[in-house]
Amino acid sequence: MLAAGGTGGHLFPAQALAEELVGRGFRVHLLTDERVRDYGKGFPAEQVHIVPAATITPSAPWRVPGQLLRLFRGYRQAKRLIVDQRADAVVGFGGYPSLPPLFAAAKLGVPRLVHEQNSVLGRANLLLVRQGAAVATSFDTVSNLPKGAKSTLTGNPVRAIVKSVAGAAYPSMDNDIRLLVFGGSQGARFFADMMPGVAAALPDNLRKCLHVTQQCRDEDMARSTAAYGALGIRADLQPFFKDMPQRMAASHLVVCRSGASSIAELGVVGRPAVLVPLPHAIDNDQLHNAASFSKAGAGWVQVQATIETAAFAAFLAGLLSNPSGLKEAAAAALRHGKPDAAPRLADFLQLIMAA
Repeated sequence: MLAAGGTGGHLFPAQALAEELVGRGFRVHLLTDERVRDYGKGFPAEQVHIVPAATITPSAPWRVPGQLLRLFRGYRQAKRLIVDQRADAVVGFGGYPSLPPLFAAAKLGVPRLVHEQNSVLGRANLLLVRQGAAVATSFDTVSNLPKGAKSTLTGNPVRAIVKSVAGAAYPSMDNDIRLLVFGGSQGARFFADMMPGVAAALPDNLRKCLHVTQQCRDEDMARSTAAYGALGIRADLQPFFKDMPQRMAASHLVVCRSGASSIAELGVVGRPAVLVPLPHAIDNDQLHNAASFSKAGAGWVQVQATIETAAFAAFLAGLLSNPSGLKEAAAAALRHGKPDAAPRLADFLQLIMAA
């Protein structure tokens, strides 16, 4: 049984492990929340179970009793599912929806493993590791990891659709510069506000060659389309790209947030990126993720609060005017990636099950 919060950051690595486990002959069930309807399409599970869960918010203490009650209901439901399905192991991928199944597994004596996607151990995972769960990590160094925890570095698994373009040859730039821009819901709004102005401030010779592929929320689509159109820039704007890995492989440079799945996919495909970490994230995990990628020579970190349109345009112009530098960064990204993360995670899981 795989337990994960219903966002792409949690579900995508869970899906990658599920694909690997199904290939090894395992039956897989997914325990998650209602958001799976948006992000869980194509998940190779025999059955998807929506389990009650809640985020504990100490800043709003009047909500805590109801949140704890919802988590307890999720615990009872998960416990029944584990027994009914005779689960051999439960693997958590973070987020509060992973807590009820992992606590239920602990009560029943079922082997437990948590996977940490970020370079900072998340609060839910920290609680589970302190309760004795083994942990698989995605980065060489992980903050908040308790001393004595049973851990191993596996990397962050990527889905089969990403592996299909792993290590794709870096495209020739010539007179066509392809820029890919994406982020989550907050990132998409920030980039919709910023990037057309940045494009307008680029030198004419670069702007004339520019082809932008950008994730854009529905409510921002009209104004972003009009802004790029007024500049004569070819722009493909969509709320969600089902073929994002292929578009990543076709790009020369990526501008994006630095969520764990984005970092993992950039490394497996091998593309350089300007990373704008999500501000105010808990534990600043995206900033730590971005720092690891940048330190490897694969990208550059820009702090959202300090970005100015003209300066950012000048920075991009410098990168886009140096094809050899971008190609070197693409090679560094590839070295940073771990395309074998899913089988390594499956191996660690089977080791824990056999213990």
